[in-house]
Amino acid sequence: MSLKHSARLSVFAILVLSFFLSQDVFAETQPVSTFKVDEKDKTHWFDIKNLGVEGKGWTDTETFFDRLPKKAKGVVRPPVWSLSKHSAGLAVRFVTDATTIKAKWELTSANIAMNHMAATGVSGLDLYVKTDSDKWRWLAVGRPSKKENSVTLISGLMPGKREYFLYLPLYNGVKSVEIGIPESSHLWKAPARQPGKNKPLVFWGTSITQGGCASRTGMVHTAILGRRLNRPVINLGFSGNGRMEPEVAKLIAELDASVFIIDCLPNVTAPVVAKETESIVNTLRKAHPDTPILLVEDRTYSNAYLKKSSQERHRTSRQALQEAYQKLKKAGVKHLYYLDGESLLGNDSEDTVDGSHPTDLGFFRQANAFEKVLKPILDQQSQ
Repeated sequence: MSLKHSARLSVFAILVLSFFLSQDVFAETQPVSTFKVDEKDKTHWFDIKNLGVEGKGWTDTETFFDRLPKKAKGVVRPPVWSLSKHSAGLAVRFVTDATTIKAKWELTSANIAMNHMAATGVSGLDLYVKTDSDKWRWLAVGRPSKKENSVTLISGLMPGKREYFLYLPLYNGVKSVEIGIPESSHLWKAPARQPGKNKPLVFWGTSITQGGCASRTGMVHTAILGRRLNRPVINLGFSGNGRMEPEVAKLIAELDASVFIIDCLPNVTAPVVAKETESIVNTLRKAHPDTPILLVEDRTYSNAYLKKSSQERHRTSRQALQEAYQKLKKAGVKHLYYLDGESLLGNDSEDTVDGSHPTDLGFFRQANAFEKVLKPILDQQSQ
């Protein structure tokens, strides 16, 4: 056999192998065998606790779906502790060949909506699917009507084995979440993230970071960025309570992040910014000498163009943050980045619910602004 003919056979073998691998990228995994059977409608129900929930910074939590560790109780202020019971940012990836996907979830509060935020964002579920182009696309929403919900998220899907992403409620807690598929179908754990892309983006912020007022749980900018940048996300947004407190900073410093994003200015004034920024950065930097830290200005109120008090609030808090940033840079703090607030929302005043909290359009724009800063940082890490 000639060398040329041998080379052609080798190329052919590689192409054949690539073809078969592309037909089932999940072939190496075994279906999850732990589930409950509903004989009435022939559905197998899978507890997502057994599938690998993303967005949990700590495993030693008081209840499974908490966002802070149980040791934080009595250390952080009561409102922060209470808000940490909300499942904002928690999500689960899974693989199934089912053509019908159901969900059951029990909420911790019967208040399923707010007067300016839809129930689907406060207390619902949100389902995405990975397409052939390796991109995430929205697929279905779980609409809550009470504390205990059981719904068919979607049916009549084209046959195929696909990876899915299910986001949990933003402004409510959950006691349990289950995924249901027909007994003739199978469900697998999602494949592990690629090395180098498994460290989370850690966001610390306010009601906006927590997700107010996204119409769906996957539409908050933190979730959008997780999908775009292919990174897990830990959402430590605390509505009205992202106040740059040292005790919270110490907890966050325990996490192994790809980037720490500090976005607390909407909840604090200039004196607090001036007092706490350097301390927060030094706390994080002591624990993580090389992990990038991104300081974020407050978004501009949509009606600030006619309100001098809002203009002054933005000017003073941003000036305090910029001065702290410059001081830290001069002191030799490396891998410190800055995102200005004017770019977070549009200049047409059409992207908030109440002048402050973004709509889905506002979150989409905010994700665009964050991505411009975060993508180069992450690209640098992978070099």
